Amino acid sequence: MDFLVNAPKLRNSTAALVVFLCGYVAAGITAYNFLGKPVEAIWLMLCVVSAALLFMTLVFVISQLLKRTDVVDIAWGLVFIVIVLVSWLLNSNTLELGWNIQTVVTILVLLWGLRLSIMLFIRNMNRPEDARYVELRKRWKGSKVVMNAYIRIFVTQGLLAVVISAAVIIIMVSPMRQPDIYTYIGTGIWLIGFFFEVLGDRQLKQFIRNPKNKDKVLASGLWRYTRHPNYFGEATMWWGIFIIALSTYVGWLGIISPVIITFLLLFISGVPLAEKALAKRTGWKSYKARTSKFIPLLPRE
Repeated sequence: MDFLVNAPKLRNSTAALVVFLCGYVAAGITAYNFLGKPVEAIWLMLCVVSAALLFMTLVFVISQLLKRTDVVDIAWGLVFIVIVLVSWLLNSNTLELGWNIQTVVTILVLLWGLRLSIMLFIRNMNRPEDARYVELRKRWKGSKVVMNAYIRIFVTQGLLAVVISAAVIIIMVSPMRQPDIYTYIGTGIWLIGFFFEVLGDRQLKQFIRNPKNKDKVLASGLWRYTRHPNYFGEATMWWGIFIIALSTYVGWLGIISPVIITFLLLFISGVPLAEKALAKRTGWKSYKARTSKFIPLLPRE
């Protein structure tokens, strides 16, 4: 997640998010008080947050040894795996691998997290450090560089991962349930998102490999229907997991997962930064005019 590098000014979108979060917090507190388990919920979240931050602290130490802050990108997918496994272990009910929604969601998170981390590891292995992080260190200068990197990059991303994982956590700490209609619909939506992310990344990789495409815009394949198929895919996967969470008692609280990741990708992270870089390329204006920004649609004439 590269939202820390450049956050554009937000107005209506930020206001809408603030209103949503206020209502969400109020509804969440009411729900858990009604269920009579506010203390258990707080203890659970403290444990999950601690596990995520401990993992990101370990990654931070590795980054200092390697002198590469961009290892945090590789850790982004892995921290979600840590969260799902810790949540499974914290379930006060008996859970087992098998035909249940907990196993289904664990497999989905493992597939997404491992694929993303392995892809980024292979991509970054023989490259110099990502220029975005080099630029950040120049801005921070002096003795506060290390602390800024730890707090503003590693800790922040660890906490964000926990918030985005809300739907997953709710599923993992709920009583074991067999798949139902929500599971099938949610998994189907997740698979659509996974298809867009994987194929979109592959098409972009092949496009970049061809030296003839230098300074050009990819406008074929999935990229003909959306300017950001990989980001659309990632958001879609989290909407799918939220739908699976509706099988549980308070699964509706998991809506914060897709809302936050979609907001970050559309307004803070992926889309704004990608389009800023693409704006300098040949054919960008015409491509932007005819191609949907996020949701796949037929090209405009």
